[in-house]
Amino acid sequence: MHLSCAMSLLAAARAAAERLGVTVSISIVDAAAWPMAFIRMDGCPLGAVEVSHKKARTAILFQMDSADFATIAHPDGGAYSLENTNGGLTSFGGGVVLKGVDGAIMGAIGVSGASTEDDIAIARAAATRLAA
Repeated sequence: MHLSCAMSLLAAARAAAERLGVTVSISIVDAAAWPMAFIRMDGCPLGAVEVSHKKARTAILFQMDSADFATIAHPDGGAYSLENTNGGLTSFGGGVVLKGVDGAIMGAIGVSGASTEDDIAIARAAATRLAA
């Protein structure tokens, strides 16, 4: 993923958050889970910074959205406590895998600071820009 692409996705996510009237932290990582771009909107709680990054890392490291990861990492799931690996992961929604038009995995976005549903919607709004 190029920086210009990451910055465009960041802007799309921020615009989606503003439309919803929420303040969030947004992290974008490349396909190797390295940070590419980040913002914390004015008024977003500081705790959301790390959570947004962990959501993005979870999505890219397991090549699945963090909401899907949650289905295997919960107490009755097949991989309970998996979130304690890889330096800490997050087993709830808001991390979305970023795929190019050809379906190739380019990275992931993590959004935190609003409700889980809004975090997911914001991340997906940005991700859809890659498929267009």
